[in-house]
Parts: sequence; C-alpha cells; structure tokens
Amino acid sequence: MAETATPTMETPALPSLEDLQHWTWVLGRAQQLMLEHGMDVVEHVPAAPPFGAMLDPTAAMRATAGFWADTMQLWQRFVDPAHAAPFEETPEQARDKRFKAPQWREQPLFDFIRQSYFVIADHMLKGVDALEGVDPRQKEQIRFATQGVIDAISPTNFPATNPVVLERIIETKGESLIKGLQHMLADMQKGQMTQTAEGAFELGRNLAMTPGKVVKRTPLYELIQYAPATESVYKTPLVIFPPWINRFYILDLTPEKSFIRWAVAQGMTVFVVSWKSADASMKDVVWDDYVERGQIDAIDTVRELLDVESVHAIGYCVAGTTLAATLAVLAAGGQADRVKSATFFTAQVDFSEAGDLRVFIDDDQLAMIRSLGAEGFLDGRYMAATFNLLRGRDLIWNYVTQNYLMGQDYAPFDLLHWNSDVTNLPSAWHLSYLTDLYRDNKLIVPGALAIGGTPIDLTKVATPVYIQAGREDHIAPPNSVWKITHYFQGPLKFVLAGSGHIAGVVNPPASGKYQYWTNGEKVGTLAEFIAGATETKGSWWPDWAAWIDSIDAEKVDAKDARVPGKGRLKPIADAPGTYVTTR
Repeated sequence: MAETATPTMETPALPSLEDLQHWTWVLGRAQQLMLEHGMDVVEHVPAAPPFGAMLDPTAAMRATAGFWADTMQLWQRFVDPAHAAPFEETPEQARDKRFKAPQWREQPLFDFIRQSYFVIADHMLKGVDALEGVDPRQKEQIRFATQGVIDAISPTNFPATNPVVLERIIETKGESLIKGLQHMLADMQKGQMTQTAEGAFELGRNLAMTPGKVVKRTPLYELIQYAPATESVYKTPLVIFPPWINRFYILDLTPEKSFIRWAVAQGMTVFVVSWKSADASMKDVVWDDYVERGQIDAIDTVRELLDVESVHAIGYCVAGTTLAATLAVLAAGGQADRVKSATFFTAQVDFSEAGDLRVFIDDDQLAMIRSLGAEGFLDGRYMAATFNLLRGRDLIWNYVTQNYLMGQDYAPFDLLHWNSDVTNLPSAWHLSYLTDLYRDNKLIVPGALAIGGTPIDLTKVATPVYIQAGREDHIAPPNSVWKITHYFQGPLKFVLAGSGHIAGVVNPPASGKYQYWTNGEKVGTLAEFIAGATETKGSWWPDWAAWIDSIDAEKVDAKDARVPGKGRLKPIADAPGTYVTTR
C-alpha cells in the first residue's frame, strides 16, 4: 500500500543577505532624506520669530530617536519574528484597502515593506504635527502636502514592491504592463485620468432619464421641467440649483439613484437648472449673475409659469452658498415670500472651517488660476484634478495601481462617469469666489458683499430651512455646514447624513444604505447635536419629504402648466437638454 504524504507547514524562508543589505539601505536612505529635508528647512527659514520655535533641536532629536526605535523594532520582527513584539496597527491602517490582499501579511518580505511604509508615514506626519511657531493655516498646508507625498510613495504604487502586481505580470507574461501603459498614454493624451469604462453611460440612455422638457434657455442656464408622475401634485413647486462646478445629473443618475425621479414620484412639480459650461463669452460673468440672472430669474420664471406665489428651493454645494445670498437679497427687498422653504445640500456660508480645499487658497494658487483663466474661463479639468487631489488615495492612486500597473479594464460606474464629466468655470467669478469666500470669509460679515448693489446680511433671512450635512464630507465638513445655523433666523432643521459629499446626498431609500441623525432640541454646537441625536437607518430623503409636506401640504391636479409644454413656456428640447452635453 502506497504511503500517504503527510502535509507539513512550509517554513517561511529567511531573508537573504542581499535582501537585508538592500532594505537596510532603503530605510537608511529614507532617514537620510528626512534629515536632509529638516536641515534644508533650518537653512532657509528666517531665524526671527515666530519661526524660532521650529528650530528647537530637542524636538528634532526626539523625532529621530523615535524613528530609530520603531525601525529597530521593525527589523527585529523581520529577522526574528518569534521573539519580537507584534506590529500594532492603528484602526486606520487595519482598514487600509490598499493592503487588503493577503500577500501583504502572509509573505514576510512584503509584510516588512508594508510595516516599513506605515512607520515612515507615521513619523512624517508626527514631524509635521511637532512643528511649533507655524501659522495654523500654513501647518495645515504642510500636513496636506506631506499626506500627498505619503500616498504617492506607497509601495502599492510601484510594480517591484507590490506582490499583487508582480503576480499579475507573471500570470499575464507581461501583457498587463503593456495594457496598463496603453491606459496611461491614453490618459496623458486627453489630459485627464480615466476612472470608469468609456462608452458605458450615455445621457438619456441610462443616465438623466427622468422625462421632462427644457422650457427656457438663457446664456447662463437651461430650465428643465419634469413630467408629473402622480395625478395630483403639491401646489408649491420645487426648483433645484445644482453646483455649476459639476453637471446637474448627479441628482438624476440611473433611475434607481435619481433624486429628481424620486421627488417627482412623491408628487412634486420639479424644475432643475442646468448651468452652461463656461466659455469665452462668459468672461464677465460674476456672482451677481448667478444670483440675479440665475437663481432669482429661475424662481420668478417658475412662479409665473405655474401662477404660484412661491417655490421650494434646493441649493447643492456652491449653489447652496449662492442660494443663501439669494435669500438675503430677497429679504432685503421685502420679497422673501417668493421662497417658501430652502434646502441646503452640503453647503457652506461660513468658511472658517471649510476643510481641505482651503489648502489650495493662497496667493500662489490664486495667481496660477488667474493665468489659467486668461481666456475668460477655467478649464474644468483643473478643478477635477483639484478635487481628485483631495482624495488622492481613492481617486488617483487607486487607478494608477488597478489600471496602469495591473492593466485591468475600467469598471462601469455612473458616479465616476459624472465625476469625470467636467465643466468649465467663469474665471472672474471663480477667483472672486475663492478670494471673497474661502480666503476672506466675507459672506458672514453683514454688508461686506453686495449683489446688484444690495448688501448681503444672512441674519435677515427668516425662511424655513432644511440643512443636510455629510458626516464624512471632506469638501464641506459637517462642522462647517453646521455654521449655517448661527446666521439664519427662521425655523431650522439640521440633518447629519452618513457618508460624504456625494454618497451622503445621493442615497435613495431603496438602497437601504447609511443612516442619518436628527435632534429636535435647540443646541449650539454640532457636538451637542450629535450627543443628543436620534439615529435612523437608511436614507434621509423621506424625512425631507415629510418636512416639505409640513411646510405646505396643499395639492392641485397635475394638468395644464404642470405638464411640460402645456403652459406659457413651450418645449425647447427634451431633458436633459443641450447645456449638459457641451464642454
């Protein structure tokens, strides 16, 4: 009878002398670069206050000693793992999707590379946090830049240090590298990183499919009216103002994700403004135009078309900031009743805690934007790259690894198709937006800004408002959105939604994802709101619909002007219109 082989546990191979020499050099070179950089800072920073505290050699010595202590523990784990303390990952490191493949922990060499990366990254950030005597905003910029470098040097971004990439190269006999190179060269040619499969989505075919008509077109926007889906509709119509930084169909993605389609199904007469992507003809467009010729004009158009006194208005992101100014202008002119309620999706009015985007607002960046917008508009690819940088790990390096190094095909994803569908911005307005709001925070100062000669005072706004913020929003952080409650005087409802700037808004009830928090008590801070909040699973959309119903529940028959083209404004084009397709 044949003997049956007994399975044995394979003993991990010890690192060769060459491996030890190489990784000793890598870590030593990393330490050398960090020290050289520190000396360069010392040489070029003025010795006068407030920089003197930065040059404290005690702090530098502590940082160096800490780095070497962690490095020695790292080596002990690599050379003699049986007698070394285990590597203690932070919760963030444990969740890091870049290292989810088992090879990063099961293969000693790549486990060592992973741990080395975390140690170096941790000490780079500690070095920034230890800087003293630095302006907080400058320190924020340094930390953001350092994090960008850390993300860029991740071993997952290089074929030689990524075991999954190496296995893919062997498996495909090098074809994956050729395909990845083709992807990279194609992106370089078009000047924009691809994030989703080309041709997978088309407006009107599987995106922006809610039936409707363009009923008005101006040099600034198209007004889309959507067909009713119920026999009766709310008397007060809904006008949605999306940000002109992006295409409006973020709120009308695939039918199952469409906020517009869902709102129509709730019995609302829905209008959406589709902004024109800027060109040279818009070189003189400023904020006044988006308020007066944009939002106020659209509000009055809908009021006249349906013969109603007021509308419900939604402003998303920068369009929400603008809606706040619109409400202030209407209040100053005794016309506040034109807007029955206002809803703000992840919008800011006080930019003192405006998040990571503030790191791009300094004199050098503003000068660069001024030069890029010399023709009167800013190419949308610049803003797309800026927003991608805010989440570089997910929106840049993930695609470098998957599509350039691994040579994988792009997956179809409607949200990323929208994210890549860039719009151009009027350069004069964009510069004043960054300067007056992000840099100088003038909107919250009564009278510091004016629209058409009317001073803006947010404290005069008494319109009922619904404020939605995303718990993980990095563009409009919840603390920043919360500050709206410090200025408006009318009845307020604040809702904190799970997820971020996009997924926190585009969260249909049918998906059953995330959650939201509400708190009926009057509180002064977001922390107090959260401490006493009630969590509800799923989408906040039904809560918003109930709030709209509580403002005005009156309904009318869905006929005549409630049907696109049946009123005084005749159809110009089918939804989603033409402005949304022009670059």
